[in-house]
Amino acid sequence: MMAELKNILPPVIDLSTKVLIVGSMPGKQSLEKQQYYGNARNHFWPIIGEILGQEIPENYTKRLQLLLENHIGLWDTIESCEREGSLDAAIRNEKPNDFKTLFERYPDIQLVLFNGSKAFEVFKKHIGFEILSNRQYQKMPSTSPIPGKNIKSFEEKLADWRVMQSYLS
Repeated sequence: MMAELKNILPPVIDLSTKVLIVGSMPGKQSLEKQQYYGNARNHFWPIIGEILGQEIPENYTKRLQLLLENHIGLWDTIESCEREGSLDAAIRNEKPNDFKTLFERYPDIQLVLFNGSKAFEVFKKHIGFEILSNRQYQKMPSTSPIPGKNIKSFEEKLADWRVMQSYLS
């Protein structure tokens, strides 16, 4: 039987957030560390460092501060689910987070980037894009280190993720 997982990571967001990066559900290492993108092999933090042209701090709190200072927020589409291991493909019976309330509280979000297909699919299925009428949204290549059938190189992922740059100034 699969264990039910609760997403214990709160949204990283403030009133100046313009770009919201949305994952699916943190992997096992991220949940254990209680950190977004806690797997050292994940490309997320190196991509953010390249886009911002800044060194990514080792300290997790300072990493989150760097995101907020640059108008970037983080959250996940899934509040709870059943999953064995860390693969998105193993996610079952997902319950979505409350994006309606989040978007009401933080009206200046202009761009929503979905980190991988699962985040996009869960949002589409449970929340829908009508909620995004005054926002842009885009499905991005996953920053996950887990190889997939459509795996892109770091440079290809970075090129795609640069779409956020024009929203950060």
